[in-house]
Amino acid sequence: MSEASLYDRLGGGDKLKTIVADIWANHISNPKIKNRYVNSDGEKVKQVVWEFFCSGIGGPQEYTGQDMLTAHTGMNINDTEFNAVCDDVLAALDKNNVGQKERDEVLCILYSMKNDIVDV
Repeated sequence: MSEASLYDRLGGGDKLKTIVADIWANHISNPKIKNRYVNSDGEKVKQVVWEFFCSGIGGPQEYTGQDMLTAHTGMNINDTEFNAVCDDVLAALDKNNVGQKERDEVLCILYSMKNDIVDV
């Protein structure tokens, strides 16, 4: 018997909307990265992040945004900022009682994208 997708283990689309909203709240209050989001449309960012997250972990949603390299080229994101984003994601997962195995999987996914986000 195969294991359920990460999407299903995290609770599906509605639960992931809550997690993404918590990630956003963490980002806009995190002194290390909040200035990155001052001129952002929060609802649009949350929608695209939700699509990306869901589509990448086994959900049926279609991602309508740019690939990570294109989206982050020229932003000059550094390691400190990347780590702050990861910390915010983990805090949101904790808040939503996500298990350690799933947290580890999400963290691995984040780190798999690091080369397309940091110093590009």
